[in-house]
Amino acid sequence: MRILVTAGPTREHIDDVRFISNPSTGKMGFACAEAARDAGHRVTLVTGPVDLPDPKGVRTVRVTSAEEMRRVAMTAYASADAVIAAAAVSDYRPVRRARGKIKKGPSRVTLELVRTPDILAAMGRRKGRRTLIGFALEASRGRAHALEKLRAKNLDSIVLNAPSSFGVDRMDAVVLHAGGASESFRGVTKRTLARLLVRLAEASNRIISRSGGTVP
Repeated sequence: MRILVTAGPTREHIDDVRFISNPSTGKMGFACAEAARDAGHRVTLVTGPVDLPDPKGVRTVRVTSAEEMRRVAMTAYASADAVIAAAAVSDYRPVRRARGKIKKGPSRVTLELVRTPDILAAMGRRKGRRTLIGFALEASRGRAHALEKLRAKNLDSIVLNAPSSFGVDRMDAVVLHAGGASESFRGVTKRTLARLLVRLAEASNRIISRSGGTVP
């Protein structure tokens, strides 16, 4: 299989030294890329700025902004059989990026923001027979929001987790499936969860192969 994995945060620059981002370290996405590689698949990893080394045997492309991630990921998506979208993409970016460094001025300033591209939603609209697995990091009403995202973005499965998952090696997670089933995990390692997600992608691909389907 050809598996596309997205990982890490994006940075949406305000000026040349300041940006909007989040605490994602890329550990979950890198674990997924390594698990897919270890299972014998061809893997493309598109990652935002992280301090992790490129996994051996994986085609790794490093990007900074959501727009850069969109361009690279959608190009790789054209030939992918499955996607594990673990990146924590910033939802907003400044309308304008200032040149240089904004100097200290008034005691209060207003920063105008605009939505960044929804990469996973774009993939869902062009899904064909691919397998799409996403993540939903929620601070409240997690299950409801995750199920809404699962349906709205045409996903096969979604991993519900919490802000406490940032930067750690173990996490609590619930994997929700389009068919209505779910699996709960407490203190699962990201490597173990990654292997589970790869197996989900493999199982879905076997079903497609038996039905004679192909990815457009």
